[in-house]
Amino acid sequence: MTRFSGRLAGGAAMAALVATAALAQDSRGAARGMIPGGQNQGGPAVVQMPAPTPSSTPAPAPKPSSDAFSQAFPPTVSQPVVQATPQVAPLVQPWTVAQAQALVAVIEGIGAEGLDPRDYDLAPLKVAIASGPSDELNQMASQSFVWLVEDLRDGRTPMEAREQWFVVDPDREANPSGNVLAEALKTGDIAGTLAKLNPTHPDYARLKAELAATSDGQAARRKLIRANMDRWRWLQRDLGSQYLITNVPEFQLRLTVRNKIISTYRTIVGKPGRTATPQLAEMVEGVVFNPTWTVPQSIVKGEGLGAKVLANPAWAKANGYVGTKAANGMITVVQQPGPGNSLGRMKLEMPNPHAIFFHDTPSRHLFGAEFRALSHGCVRTERALELAMTMAILGKGATKEEAVAIANSGKYTKVALERKWAAYITYFTMATDINGELSTFKDIYGRDTKVLASLDKPRVRNRSVLPTDEVIVIEDDLRDS
Repeated sequence: MTRFSGRLAGGAAMAALVATAALAQDSRGAARGMIPGGQNQGGPAVVQMPAPTPSSTPAPAPKPSSDAFSQAFPPTVSQPVVQATPQVAPLVQPWTVAQAQALVAVIEGIGAEGLDPRDYDLAPLKVAIASGPSDELNQMASQSFVWLVEDLRDGRTPMEAREQWFVVDPDREANPSGNVLAEALKTGDIAGTLAKLNPTHPDYARLKAELAATSDGQAARRKLIRANMDRWRWLQRDLGSQYLITNVPEFQLRLTVRNKIISTYRTIVGKPGRTATPQLAEMVEGVVFNPTWTVPQSIVKGEGLGAKVLANPAWAKANGYVGTKAANGMITVVQQPGPGNSLGRMKLEMPNPHAIFFHDTPSRHLFGAEFRALSHGCVRTERALELAMTMAILGKGATKEEAVAIANSGKYTKVALERKWAAYITYFTMATDINGELSTFKDIYGRDTKVLASLDKPRVRNRSVLPTDEVIVIEDDLRDS
């Protein structure tokens, strides 16, 4: 992949990147085409907005009206089809002996999905089957089936073992347990109905195959595989047709279309401890080129930067700082766009209570380090300007020409995306790496410990579905880099 120079080489590198994902497709729908070069697609030029100061906020740049990407890129998870809330069927329903026997077969083979047959009351279920149709059989079979649904759909790991996990999984609402039970009993396909709950991402199938190929004597490896299979169930079953996904311990970000990796970027993530990067599923709503950085008060006041900026105007100007003092004495400092800006030349707007987002960095030499848990929580990305332009173009916020001009302008410009992109910040210690190999990654935050321990304990019943960890608002000052 061609790196962007400071002048972006007229957008040639962007054309090379987007060429792999944009307009032309083969007969199977695999993205492999080129963006038409040098043609403005009919949208108005994106306005280059002045950089905000502590007292002003610019309006978003207008979006071009072109629909050139609509055929190549189908609706994403950010554009759901509006559906009525489904009727929820009861959790106990009538079973035949044959259906219950099919359920027994599923439970006995559930180890292939990384789950434990002992969690689903197999022995009492067999006793109930032997007695023939009864209320007891209905109760026992329904209960075991619903527990399977919960674990396959939501994950077996209880929330208290999912450290800094803040992903809202929509699968529970989309597929209520009673409705899945009703479908299984109506069709008679107990195994097939449950199998439809499995994650669709190729890595889940890859881990499942690895588990089958790993002998019982390799207990630690089998448990690690199971833990990471379960992590896929914590996410929504289908991640969508287009998304960004970063695996924190791998220090890599992927831009993905139809489960095909279009481009990868090295990342720098949070340091272990309170600034560790949390696990999130959010939406990228805009791209900010040449961003400003509002300095946290922990630095403005705590480290005396505010007083220094006001007392040394020449030094402040040289470093891009603009400071203002309010009537109540509070000092606000904003670093203006420029080569030394702590956010670099772009950031992706991704509203969330943790203040986590993807951005550039002036300390690009750090991407050459093997261990890159160095930030205060946000995810710094290699070739960030390339990523920003790709997102602006594919998100229908700007044409290629507009994106190049905005990036080169040096001026703060916010481009709102018409086509928003899902972004997943995940934590897998066994996964397919960017070379296509199944690899293990160092557990840099020690998050495996509780997950692995939970596999040795009985299944937690009546589990909470809400995160239990503290929300830590990140102040990514970057100044120690």
